[in-house]
Amino acid sequence: MKTIAETWPIVKGDYTVGDPNSRIAVVTLASQINPSPEAAIWGSSKTENLGVEKIIANVISNSNIRYVLVCGMESRGHLAGQSLLAIHANGIDEKGRIIGSEGAIPFIENLSREAVKRFQQQVVLINRIGLTDPDEIMKIVRKYKYCGEAYPDEPVVAVSQKKRQPTFSVPLSGDIIISEGLVMDAVSGIICEAEDL
Repeated sequence: MKTIAETWPIVKGDYTVGDPNSRIAVVTLASQINPSPEAAIWGSSKTENLGVEKIIANVISNSNIRYVLVCGMESRGHLAGQSLLAIHANGIDEKGRIIGSEGAIPFIENLSREAVKRFQQQVVLINRIGLTDPDEIMKIVRKYKYCGEAYPDEPVVAVSQKKRQPTFSVPLSGDIIISEGLVMDAVSGIICEAEDL
C-alpha cells in the first residue's frame, strides 16, 4: 500500500519537511522554533482557517503521520491551536464553521467534511500549546517518531471545493488601435502587440 501522496506535501506553506516516514508532525503555531529532521513535517500556523486547512491537507496526504504535536505560542485573535484542537474534536458544521473554535474567522472553505473526518481518525493531537522549549519538544518528537503503524488507508489528496476564478483574462482581440504595432482590448484594458493577437 502507498502511504505518501506523490507530490507530498501537497499544499505550500511555512514548513520544513523532515522524514516522511516519521509518525509525528509538529505545528509551532506563532512561534519560530528550529525544525528537526526527525519529524515528518514541521512548521508554524497563525490562522484558524487557511493555516488549519493546510495542516489537515498535508497530514492526510501522508498516512505515516499518526501524531500532531501542537506547541508554541498562540496567535492572538486567530487562535490557530485552539481551532486545530476544536476541529479534531468536533469537526465542522454544514457551513464549514469549526465547531467550538474561538478564533475570529473559523471557517474551512477548501476541504470537504470527509477530509476533516479522515484527519480526526488518522491522528492523535498532542496538546502542548505554550511549550517553546526545543529540548522538551524534541523529547516528544523522539517518543512518537516511530510509534505505531501507518494509517491503514491510502493517503488522501484533498481537493479544493471552491475554484477561484481568474481575476482577468487575456484578450483574444484588440478593439482599439493605439499605434501601428499596439492594440488594446477595451474590456480588460490590456495593451498587446498587434501581431500577438
